[in-house]
Amino acid sequence: MANKRSRASAMILVVGGDGYLNQRNVREAEHRACAERPDAEVIELDASDCDAYSFDEAVSPTLLSDVSIVVLRNLQHAGEALGKALETFCADATRHPQDSSVVICQHEGGNKGKRLISTLKNKGAEVMMVPDLKKFDAKINFVYALFERQKRHIEPLAAQQLVNVLGERTGELASMCSQLCFDFDEDPISRATADRYLIADPQVTGFAVADKAVAGDVAGAVLGLRAAIEQGIAPLALIGALGLKLRTLAKASAIRHGTISQAEAKASPWQLRAAGRELSGWSSQGLGRCIEALAWADEQCKSNGGDPVYALERAIGAISVKGRDMNGLGNSRNQGRYRS
Repeated sequence: MANKRSRASAMILVVGGDGYLNQRNVREAEHRACAERPDAEVIELDASDCDAYSFDEAVSPTLLSDVSIVVLRNLQHAGEALGKALETFCADATRHPQDSSVVICQHEGGNKGKRLISTLKNKGAEVMMVPDLKKFDAKINFVYALFERQKRHIEPLAAQQLVNVLGERTGELASMCSQLCFDFDEDPISRATADRYLIADPQVTGFAVADKAVAGDVAGAVLGLRAAIEQGIAPLALIGALGLKLRTLAKASAIRHGTISQAEAKASPWQLRAAGRELSGWSSQGLGRCIEALAWADEQCKSNGGDPVYALERAIGAISVKGRDMNGLGNSRNQGRYRS
């Protein structure tokens, strides 16, 4: 997250981390610089094809403005000559930052260009290290921080649902948080409210179906499945959510039996705790049967002659009885349909 400053530095390096956050921090640094230097010209450069002359020209006074705000993308691709020009500018500008142009450098992270970052930092550049948001808990904390910035709150289950669905798309996750704050006055935002905006996403429907199936509500799960299919949600998308639920149950079971550690499970602690509370009545054999049923449903989805909806209903039925009574699920299309 970007830190608040009273005055923009003459050179700011935004380094690595999550792509969306990296770009957002660059934009915020640019907006601060523009607010402090309203007459400055904004110039965009790319280090991949920018030479030292072009950079020096960009930061030099013109007929229109004494200073400029230069946004330099892809610092990791800066050549030696451009690097030297950046070092010279940084050393000079940090002595008189209020009279200088501002240079905001964007670096995608990694080792390439790391030495230049260190050199510029030593010469007075401000370095903003961007978090990567790879871990689930980091994404949850990101959601909480977004709500706090707007002086709002969100329930833990709602935050978890947002991350479940949009955690791999940080920009969409941030937009959804802003939209929820704008459209709803409730504080904290509830899981039900979050689901109102997420319900069209196949993962949300899949998670809801999986929750009902694991809770033994086979009728509710099948009704949810059929409604999703009628709305045009692909069966494969539903299988993905059901599969995630089963894999988390299997990991929680393995941790409980000492087969793997929590670190080896590579799942968020809250997910494992929730799965642990749902393990009652499950056996390794039952989990295995349900995973096999879901694999068969996956095969039916990818087969021209298969019936994915029927296969999914059978898999849901298996999950609802924890894989204990597979014979009662029916062996034909007519017998196997569940009725609510």
